Amino acid sequence: MKSYLKHISVYLPDRNVTNEDIAEMFPSWESSKIFEKVGIKNRYVADSKEGVADMAVAAIRNLQLETGIDLSQIDYFLLCTQSPDYQIPTTACIVQHRVGLSNNCGAIDINQGCSGYIYGLSLASALVSSGIANNVLLVTADVYSKHIHNSDKGNMSLFGDAATASLISSDGKYEIGKFSLGTDGSGYDKLIIKNSGLFSKSLNQDDPENFLFMDGAGVFDFTAKRIPQLIEENLVLNGLAKDDINLFVFHQANTFMLNFLRNRIKIEKNRFLINMENYGNTVSSSIPLAFKDSFDGENRNVMMVGFGVGLSWGAVVLLNK
Repeated sequence: MKSYLKHISVYLPDRNVTNEDIAEMFPSWESSKIFEKVGIKNRYVADSKEGVADMAVAAIRNLQLETGIDLSQIDYFLLCTQSPDYQIPTTACIVQHRVGLSNNCGAIDINQGCSGYIYGLSLASALVSSGIANNVLLVTADVYSKHIHNSDKGNMSLFGDAATASLISSDGKYEIGKFSLGTDGSGYDKLIIKNSGLFSKSLNQDDPENFLFMDGAGVFDFTAKRIPQLIEENLVLNGLAKDDINLFVFHQANTFMLNFLRNRIKIEKNRFLINMENYGNTVSSSIPLAFKDSFDGENRNVMMVGFGVGLSWGAVVLLNK
């Protein structure tokens, strides 16, 4: 059985943080310098009382409004997040109850980041293709802003919060092709919150190891080496050439990295989507958020590419025949 990406809906928090807002906090970090460095002007940030479950619920409500879907038709619910409301239980279970998904609906969390949408899409596609489910709801939601130290102007400038809801079904607009997935756990510490699990060592709330750390140079080096090869592998797997792809949608890491990759892989600007200027890096939501505005366009073949925390990577081609 074939699987299809049927619809994408988006939720953004109300609070919008501009480069000028950040520059006020760090006078030496001028707003023009922020845009020059990361290519971002605005990012949406969840308020102090807004968590992943709240954002996931809002994204699902938008999906209901935009598609008219009866949520009783959802057979399986996947929630991709690295900032769950609780360590136990899974946030997916909380959201299942709050939105009224059937008690016969499976509901699990996926702890994955920048490649999370591709990983989640691979699981959703497998559930539909195998006949286990007819309709899978894949939600991405992260609040990295809550894990950034208030003196970390770099990550504060880069990351934004968002949630998306995708419907994967046995019918729809984009047929989901074959996946290329990979992991190199030797780079696990390139993007990490060290004091965030069983082996947390510090009770000092202001300890930097309680907050997000990113080795930007290490992540860039990994991406520059691995992603061009990933593109080639996935094209071959799907029996396509680079010129057969009408639109490339990469994880929106930062504009410098995206333009570097586009030039290295030799993709024309009009076939390469960059739309993070007003959203920032929204982690697992960045790919569906970027693609949302193009979903109903005339794109025939779309390649989605995720990469980052883990270290992990993934690519898939969507076919609009």
